[in-house]
Amino acid sequence: MAAQREVSAWRPRVAGVTEVFHARFTEYAYPMHVHESWTLLIVDDGAVRYDLDRHEHGTPHDTVSLLPPHVPHNGSPATAHGFRKRVVYLDSTRLDDSLIGPAVDSPDLRDPVLRQRVAHLHAALVRPGDELEAESRLTLVGERLRGHLRHRLGERADRPDPALARQVRELLDARLVDGVTLDEAAAIVHAHPAHVVRAFTRAYGIAPHQYLTSRRVDRARRLLLDGRAPGEVAAATGFYDQAHLTRHFRKLVGVPPGRYRTAARDLSPRGARRDG
Repeated sequence: MAAQREVSAWRPRVAGVTEVFHARFTEYAYPMHVHESWTLLIVDDGAVRYDLDRHEHGTPHDTVSLLPPHVPHNGSPATAHGFRKRVVYLDSTRLDDSLIGPAVDSPDLRDPVLRQRVAHLHAALVRPGDELEAESRLTLVGERLRGHLRHRLGERADRPDPALARQVRELLDARLVDGVTLDEAAAIVHAHPAHVVRAFTRAYGIAPHQYLTSRRVDRARRLLLDGRAPGEVAAATGFYDQAHLTRHFRKLVGVPPGRYRTAARDLSPRGARRDG
């Protein structure tokens, strides 16, 4: 088999994320090196073996690996077919240096919920315009990681808090077009970001980013019924671009915005009388 090296890397507009890195390697081996950021790693195919603090570790596909900053490690394929991995590099605002010790002791975490959350985080990170979703998902990932490293889960965030949820909903309604980051929202309502996400989700059954997106799509529907073009509607409702609008509109309505606009025009009362 010929050696393969396929990579993509970018810096999303999400606070605390220094880089996203996706790679497919068959024979390449990383030498010992360090990062100044936390390395949050999942393997989608194959497996990776690595040494961290003079101990050997491995990352099968059901494992989440968290490698701490400033600690040397290497990496190489554990099978002849290599591996495919997705990595998020996080700065100390997401995980502070006090957790380095526990991460060195147990960097590989077998937690299906955490694994799924990290995968959902990556799905949001590849889509421009879904930064609020990525922030929400990253906040819950960070909370679960800290629970592992500190051997406890934050119970306070699970308490019902309808007053806080209502504040967040009113904020999202007021910032429908301009949007708001999760950190901004948390600062405005004086709560931890994880508590914001959990309180809102518990009160309304959907996460803040889902609420904001559904409100934007709802407004887009009205503007399309007014005859406005999808590209214009995308800008008027806070979407990143027309493709961003189309992706979410199709998901929530079942058809793309252009088709919705055409169908609505064709089925207007005037059109129906003319057809009859």
